[in-house]
Parts: sequence; structure tokens; C-alpha cells
Amino acid sequence: MMKKPCQCLWIVLFGMLVFAGPSFSEDMYVASVTEISLRTGPSVDNKIVAMLKTGSKLEVIEFNTDWSQVRIDNGKSGWVLSRFITPKKPEILLLDELKEKNQALLSKIAQLEEENKSLVAKTASLGELEGKFSKLQQDSADFLKLEAKYNAVIQENEAQKAVIEKLETSMDSEPKLWFLIGPGVFIVGLFFGLSSRKKKRTSLL
Repeated sequence: MMKKPCQCLWIVLFGMLVFAGPSFSEDMYVASVTEISLRTGPSVDNKIVAMLKTGSKLEVIEFNTDWSQVRIDNGKSGWVLSRFITPKKPEILLLDELKEKNQALLSKIAQLEEENKSLVAKTASLGELEGKFSKLQQDSADFLKLEAKYNAVIQENEAQKAVIEKLETSMDSEPKLWFLIGPGVFIVGLFFGLSSRKKKRTSLL
């Protein structure tokens, strides 16, 4: 006789576990309906506290088969019909989340495109700088060649100046030499002339 009450007790407990519904303080959502009423008690005779739209998030305080006590975001609590709430996120919320993610991706793409444009501009600027640097290197090489030629011309000019100065010095000294040689030649010629006259006179005698 004692076994039947125990069996009945186990059946009742099992039934409570199966049909107990959501646990205390579990979050649920207003199902896909236009609006539901939040009332002060578990009856349509109770006063309406607020109207809840599809996708409104609810904190379940007490879940029952017909009416459940819930709390909304602004802290107000009340009773709603249990058949109008669900633990599954409504599709409208999922759609909104997808829209937000899509918008975030579009913003990211736009940002990446701007960064790509900036990189392209920087690459073009870098190429221009490389071209200028190459030209500067070429100009520097040409300048060094010109400088070497200039130095060679300067050295050659200095050498020619030295030769010219030497020639000018020698040309300045030649008139003095002829000035000194001239009287000597005259005296020698006079000497030879007198000597030849004496010889002629001697031969006549």
C-alpha cells in the first residue's frame, strides 16, 4: 500500500518538471504579435500598465500556463498572457541585428576603401619621390663629372699661365742681352777693321 503513494509522488514531480516552463528570472521576448498588454494582475480585468511591442525583452519572474509575471526594461513589472511570450528571439530582432551587422560591414568597407585610396595616393607620391631621387642622383653624378672637368681645365689653365709667364720673362730678358751684345760686336768689328788697315799699310811699305 505504501508503494502507490510513492509512485504517485514521483509522477507528480515528473509532471512538474516537464510542465514547469521557464526558470525564475529567465529572459523571454514578446512573440510575433503586434502588441500585448502588461497588466497589474493575471486577468483581463486588471489594469493595463503598458503595451509591449514585438521583440520587447522581458525578465520572467513567475511563469504559469495562462499568465506569467514579468519585468520590463524600465523596471516595471506586471502580468502577460504566457502564450504571447517565447524564449526564442523573434525574427524581427534577428533581422534588426543583421541590419546592424550589415551596416557595420558597409561602414568598414567604406573605411577600407578610403584607406585604400590613401595608400594609392601615398604609393603614387612615393613613386614620384623615387623618380626625383633618381634624377637627383643622376644630376649629382653629372655634377661630379663636370666638377672633375672643371678642375682639370683649371689645372691646365694654371700650367698654361706658368708657360706664358716663363715666355714673357724670357722675352723681357732678350732685349737686355742684345743691348749688351751690340756694343761688344761693334768694338770687335772696329778692332778687326783697324787691324786690317794696319796690314794694308805695312804691305804697301
